Amino acid sequence: MTHDGDAGRCSVRPGDPVAITGAAGFIGSAITRRLLDRGAVVTALIEPGGDTRNLDGLEVERRTVDVRDRHAVVDALDGQRFVFHTAALYSFWSRDPSVFSQVNVEGTRNVLEAADQSGCERVIYTSTVGTVGLHHTGSGAPADENCYADIAHLFGHYKRTKYVAEHEVLRAAAQGAPVVLVLPTFPLGPRDTRPTPTGQLVLDFLNGKIPGFVDTSLNVAHVDDLAEAHILAAERGRTGRSYIAGGENMAMAELLATLAAVTGLPAPTRRFPRALALLAGAVSESFQGRLLRRQPFVSMEAARMSTTSMIFDDSRARSEIGYSSRPAIEAITDSARWFVDHGYVRPARRSRISWPTPT
Repeated sequence: MTHDGDAGRCSVRPGDPVAITGAAGFIGSAITRRLLDRGAVVTALIEPGGDTRNLDGLEVERRTVDVRDRHAVVDALDGQRFVFHTAALYSFWSRDPSVFSQVNVEGTRNVLEAADQSGCERVIYTSTVGTVGLHHTGSGAPADENCYADIAHLFGHYKRTKYVAEHEVLRAAAQGAPVVLVLPTFPLGPRDTRPTPTGQLVLDFLNGKIPGFVDTSLNVAHVDDLAEAHILAAERGRTGRSYIAGGENMAMAELLATLAAVTGLPAPTRRFPRALALLAGAVSESFQGRLLRRQPFVSMEAARMSTTSMIFDDSRARSEIGYSSRPAIEAITDSARWFVDHGYVRPARRSRISWPTPT
């Protein structure tokens, strides 16, 4: 494996062989498009049985690979100059919790080992701001890469396994692997086919399923900006360095008001106490999750997140790799329009939407 700890020594050039795991996913497909814009020859790794609509019309080599299959990963990454590892189980609940560790931790180890064997020049790992400490966000101080995590705040299997996976990536970096980490905040935009938990918030608003909200905050970023952050990290990031990539810190009330402004739908005004959100999560997870063995309406992890101020400072990415982001309203609008245009919104609600007249 050839590598250099200095920034600015890599560039994605036309004809470069590049592999991306989770290539059909929300962030993964956005990165894939950015790589194709650079002229890279992209090998798109797709999970078995996964939804591949986000790759329709793109000139990529599709390979169905389960990241838990070490030999398949080694074969797929052979000869690649760059590897973008975005594949992860991003969910707040699963009937089989062990799958989180298998995909998020063991899958990441397999990608790191395969990249090492292939001699790839750089691995860009998609982590999450869920691994960052939030000690002072409640008092209005955004968290950055220097905020260490409080283990007690790693709610749920997703955050815990991503935290462990990040440790494996950093351990590989300490041993000389040319890895860079990107920590996206909360992405919104087109092609959120699942949708992700973040996009579900927008979709629930569009479908009139948000009777009220908890007074909290989050950081909203456009998925295409996060994709560009990954490319910039590959080209300019320092080995072993983590980069938060975000957009605007917004209060939940502000986010909902923005959705109302761009759709013409009414914004919920009822504020729920945080204790009620936690109670709803506990009841829903106990009854629906454990007893009925189905997706809880409100998972405990989602409830805890809704009571935590998730605001972030991404100045490191802006100063070190040249990251920039568009206004949050553009991410919110693009997300809402995509859900409406692709049949995710009930006809009765869709008929009530009035988009702003372009100026």
